Amino acid sequence: MNQPTTNYLSECRRLVDAVQAQGAEIQKAADWFAETILAGRMVHLFGSGHSRILVEEMWPRYGSFPGFNPIVELSLTFHNLVVGANGQRQAMFLENVSGLAERILRNFALTTQDSALVISSSGCNIVPIEIAEEFRKRGVRVVAILSGQHGDATPSKRADGKKLQDFADLVLDTGAPPGDAMVRVSGPGTPVAPGSTVGGAMLVNCLKAEVAARLAVAGHPPTVLSAAAVVGEQRANELFETAYDEHARRLAKLYANLGG
Repeated sequence: MNQPTTNYLSECRRLVDAVQAQGAEIQKAADWFAETILAGRMVHLFGSGHSRILVEEMWPRYGSFPGFNPIVELSLTFHNLVVGANGQRQAMFLENVSGLAERILRNFALTTQDSALVISSSGCNIVPIEIAEEFRKRGVRVVAILSGQHGDATPSKRADGKKLQDFADLVLDTGAPPGDAMVRVSGPGTPVAPGSTVGGAMLVNCLKAEVAARLAVAGHPPTVLSAAAVVGEQRANELFETAYDEHARRLAKLYANLGG
């Protein structure tokens, strides 16, 4: 195996250790999320930029279940065009426009039974910070996923210097290094191959598994999106329809009495 691959996988093993060391924090976040779902409410998921990946990792996909509200703003996350209309320059600009977070959350009737997971590798861009701030103003508990090392090395874009962790009730750390990239190769002056997605995906799936276990113990096992290869085509289709119907019913509550 060549050296860059070996180095990257070695760094990923370090990320596994970093996630494993946060067992108590993962358990606490799972307690909060399970309480929200058992109350018939939703755990709100938000990430701008590439943090969108972790929002979609949580729900909806195989091995996941209703109870989560993925808030994905295309203006902040639509990466594939890169330049031109809807390009990255605009997305990265909008990510630091104060007031956008309030406009996003204005769409939902939130309650103190809700909870939230806000994801930002640096924790220093304005929209994810203000999303967490707005959730907290509404009495919603906030769990943040970020890289502590990256955030410590990065100044906040807010004038007051506050970062995502300043508005989080609990912080989970991906273990990614400053700048995110983990492998140095000859030629480029800076490293390549980011790690925050790896660490973040592990955190998200640990949370998912812990929440599912809590729901089952409470007598409300989740309706899990499952592949036909595991449960057969008929059962897979039944689970698909049932899970999405449940999602719709939960989502409807977020629009009930809106503005009232």
